[in-house]
Amino acid sequence: MDYPKLNYPPIRLRARRGEGGRTEVFDRVRQRWLVLTPEEWVRRHVVAYLTAECGYQPEQIVQEYPININGMAQRADIVVLTADAKPLLVVECKEPGIRLSQETLAQVVRYNSILGCRYVAITNGLDTFCYQYDGQRYTPIDALPSNRG
Repeated sequence: MDYPKLNYPPIRLRARRGEGGRTEVFDRVRQRWLVLTPEEWVRRHVVAYLTAECGYQPEQIVQEYPININGMAQRADIVVLTADAKPLLVVECKEPGIRLSQETLAQVVRYNSILGCRYVAITNGLDTFCYQYDGQRYTPIDALPSNRG
């Protein structure tokens, strides 16, 4: 399967053929092999961007962060933690063919109602929308927040 070029810097992936001939990539943060789906392609780019460009340490990034909403177990794609392990940023990743919508934003806002992050973002790798949350409203910002002074 060919994956599109995304609006993130190119990355190098360690890949192998897995069960059933599916392509698997090694996730350095979680130290395990994952099936390379279109959504995972986006997630791998976002994680690489957060570490290489935004300055977050791999141990600050939690993927598939468990959240309980109204008794239902759900998972946020990416949560970046502060140095004292408090959620700072939640990112919802969609595959490149999925159009980002109000519904996508509502999904990440629901997650954030539990997490209390200062920043939220939605991305399909081609488009990325970032917001700062002040406790009452979400204000669009230009880019993912950086950990660099």
